[in-house]
Amino acid sequence: MSEAMEQDYEQFKSLFFQLTGINLSLYKQEQMKRRLNSLRIKREIPSFVDYAYQLKENKQLLDEILSRMTINVTEFFRNRPRWNILEHKIRELAAENKHLNIWSAACSTGEEPYSLAILCSKYMSKKAFSIMATDIDQKILNTASQGTYLEKAIENLTADERRHFSKKGLLFEVEDELRQTICFMKHDLLLDPLPGHFDIIVCRNVLIYFTEEGKKKIYQKLSDALKSDGILFVGSTEQIFSPAVYHLCSTETFFYQKTENNG
Repeated sequence: MSEAMEQDYEQFKSLFFQLTGINLSLYKQEQMKRRLNSLRIKREIPSFVDYAYQLKENKQLLDEILSRMTINVTEFFRNRPRWNILEHKIRELAAENKHLNIWSAACSTGEEPYSLAILCSKYMSKKAFSIMATDIDQKILNTASQGTYLEKAIENLTADERRHFSKKGLLFEVEDELRQTICFMKHDLLLDPLPGHFDIIVCRNVLIYFTEEGKKKIYQKLSDALKSDGILFVGSTEQIFSPAVYHLCSTETFFYQKTENNG
């Protein structure tokens, strides 16, 4: 990319921050630039600066760019062996008769928080747990909160897991009782304050989009949001190499536990 184009993109980042509060410098530069550039070209907008001004005037364009900031690829119980470990931990916590507060961070189209709700409901009353499901993309959250999926999305679920869905035409809908255990909320992992304090946080396959500086900020916020002895479950490419810095210790591959009481 030429110097003029680089300057154009740098100015766009500044204007985008003013518009949204999102600091694109904390996202992996080349990956993000390619993604946004393809949208700009698709819309036949001559420069990134022009793109920024159009985003200010056109909510549909802004919604589109927010949807493309991450690729919403997910599935129920993604990487099932890891979920089996989480199930064991939830079963242990349920035996303590405590209310569980859980955060599904960057929840995408909802498969992750519904997977969490299905797991919890195996071992405890639906009144005994609550799930906060957040994402930066309001459009995706709207889809997630509907809790409707094509048959292909649930084909790998067990018969017991599928009983939480009912067929509505060509779609399968999550039962109301399960859906009511989840609160969907727009949230920027970098910018927004913590949405609560949690016994379990699941934040998988989103940190790959951030720079090392961005990751450090997010790991610290996730640690701050964990209760003492709380569990953090991350994605298969997101191992934390210095967990003690964040008052975390590794308990299983891709699982960490808070080691300091956060009051």
